[in-house]
Amino acid sequence: MDFNREAFRKSLHLTGLLIPLSYLLFGRELTLIFVSLAIVSFFIIEPYRISKDTAARIIEGIRPLLRREDAFQLVSKTIETIDARIKEIAREEEKMCIGAHIYFSISALLVLLFFPRNIALATISAATIGDALAAIIGIRWGFHRFRNGKSVEGSLAFLLSSLLVMLIFLSWPYALLGAILGSLSEFYNLPPNDNFSNQLVMALGIYLATLL
Repeated sequence: MDFNREAFRKSLHLTGLLIPLSYLLFGRELTLIFVSLAIVSFFIIEPYRISKDTAARIIEGIRPLLRREDAFQLVSKTIETIDARIKEIAREEEKMCIGAHIYFSISALLVLLFFPRNIALATISAATIGDALAAIIGIRWGFHRFRNGKSVEGSLAFLLSSLLVMLIFLSWPYALLGAILGSLSEFYNLPPNDNFSNQLVMALGIYLATLL
């Protein structure tokens, strides 16, 4: 995936910051409802995203509603453009299975359910920003590559950005631990998907450290 497509993809990924923002503004209970409804909506929509003929079926469905040919052409062209854009930024594995947004949302829900407030806020925020910067910097300025395709520059971007974000919510030893764990999870792309594992690995590691 080239830089422009990855930058656009990660700009969408940053909407994950709405979760900690909702927690701060509306509290834990309403945020849990918000994330749960989002996950249900994603699963309803997902088969249509994966399907190759979704745009064509939608266009055929609206044809009887738009009698003017120029209006129909405008709307159909818009739908085709949106569909093409969505498919363009999807990675190969996402064209046949669930997208990264579902993994991220499920992981965020688990973190919100089982971990204290500051750990949840820190790890969800750090995973969102760290993943975005790691991908963008890794593609644009990743000159030193590892065998798995990751770059030194991208990994450092994740480490430093996640550390700075977590320092807003946690004391520095826990923030540093979380940043290191998140960087390792992102580097090794822990299954089933790093968008799922990053938050949980960071939250669990920090929580266990607070118990010691």
